[in-house]
Amino acid sequence: MARVSAAALKRLHRTHGPRRAARALTLTPKALVPRALIPKVPAPRARTPATLTPEPHPWLRALGLVTVVLAGAWLGLLIVGNVRVPVGPMDTTMALRPSLSGGTKINVSPLGALELDSHAAPVRLDVDVDQLDPERSQALVDHPERISGLQDEVVHDIEHGTLDLAVRSCVAVVSGATALGLAVYRRPRRALAAGGLALALLAASGATAYATWNPKSVLEPKFSGLLSSAPSLVGNARSIVTEFDVYQKELARLVTNVTKLYDVTSTLPAYQPDPTTIRVLHVSDIHLNPASWKIIASLVEQYKVDVIVDSGDTMDHGTAAENGFLDPVKDLGVPYVWVRGNHDSMTTQRYLERMKNVHVLDEGRAETVAGLRFAGTGDPQFTPDRSAVPGGDAAERLAGTRLASALREQQARGTPVDVAVAHEPSAARETDGTVPLVLCGHLHHEDTEVMKYGTRLRMEGSTGGSGLRAVEHEYPAPIEASILYFDRDSHRLQAWDAIKLGGLGQTTAEVSRHLPEDNLPGATPAPSSPSSVSSPAGP
Repeated sequence: MARVSAAALKRLHRTHGPRRAARALTLTPKALVPRALIPKVPAPRARTPATLTPEPHPWLRALGLVTVVLAGAWLGLLIVGNVRVPVGPMDTTMALRPSLSGGTKINVSPLGALELDSHAAPVRLDVDVDQLDPERSQALVDHPERISGLQDEVVHDIEHGTLDLAVRSCVAVVSGATALGLAVYRRPRRALAAGGLALALLAASGATAYATWNPKSVLEPKFSGLLSSAPSLVGNARSIVTEFDVYQKELARLVTNVTKLYDVTSTLPAYQPDPTTIRVLHVSDIHLNPASWKIIASLVEQYKVDVIVDSGDTMDHGTAAENGFLDPVKDLGVPYVWVRGNHDSMTTQRYLERMKNVHVLDEGRAETVAGLRFAGTGDPQFTPDRSAVPGGDAAERLAGTRLASALREQQARGTPVDVAVAHEPSAARETDGTVPLVLCGHLHHEDTEVMKYGTRLRMEGSTGGSGLRAVEHEYPAPIEASILYFDRDSHRLQAWDAIKLGGLGQTTAEVSRHLPEDNLPGATPAPSSPSSVSSPAGP
């Protein structure tokens, strides 16, 4: 240990006091060396905050950049990605919007919207019909012959508007992604990278849309909005199918229909279906819902229906006390073809048989109604009756087998059946190969399939919204029905419109057009008679 001189100790007492002097004596010898004699050692550099914060993972950086690009591109399209385009007599606004399903949406306020499955890409084309130009629409009303030239005008307007929209969308996504990238990263290089990536994504989306473009999507539009305007906007099934030439003409026809809806009278034109079609309204599973009769009557009037087919479960318990619920059937003004469901009793069936416009089909009975030949069978089970042991699927398949046998007999007599009707799908499937079309219900949701031997199975949802069961699930069951279009000469199904109304407490309405595969333009028509359909051997 180094020794401290007495003089140095006195100086410590005098300058620091006794306590600090004692603490100084415990220091290392270096502390007692004069400061001038201590060699200067450079102090270690302080660490910057960057070295204290770990660098983010490359995948996280990439994810952050993609998020900035998508958000910026969406904001850019939302703010400056719209173009106003005159299409024929209408002023429209076109815009691209992010979408998982793609397609085209045409908003015709206040009537509703048309959706077309035109392409599959992460962008959707939105077309808003803003207003009808008074001068151009008046000129069209005063000179109807100009409608023939409206097709070329509409095509030119849409091509011009689409080009403007493409250029404006490119500028919008690049500007939006670059601006947001600059705000987030505060580095011009990162911001420019975000803008370039946004442009690349838009170009890839455009290439995908071009590769998946479906010009025939206009044949199968989906309408949502006021149900009363659906027939006028969607158009007639026969004219759309048989007169289909090119996509441009159909798009012009669509614009013409919208123009008629916005004419100077501001009223909907009367729907005039093609006289060569037979229109069948298919309903099922009403389950004592009194609102169903008003909906059915409205559809009969709007679509000029020729015949109604009810595939059963009109009642809920099948008691005689419920028979008064059936009285509106005789006031519908069209023939009513009916088969018994598992909630309909023989009491219900006998009550309907007494109505003049009702045709009850059971045990394979066939009748010609409104130009079409129908045959059907009632459900072999009556489930509200707890005293009877249910037969299950075996009983349903047996009833379907008997119906198929009756259909073969009709074919052998030279009076082939056009449409078979059963309640349960398991019974309806037994008719495969004996009839072109079979209708059923029971499961409370609509579906369509072509079975193994060529028969099309069309299952209807609940036209009563499942009745008292409407609120059993999280969302109320919708009200569903279908309009089937048949060729009057060949009796072949041309198209059908699936109609869906919002259930209890909802006010939505959707109408979607569907075409059989053999009825698309360019397809080979399927045989109209079941005699040409390969069928399995009889049981």
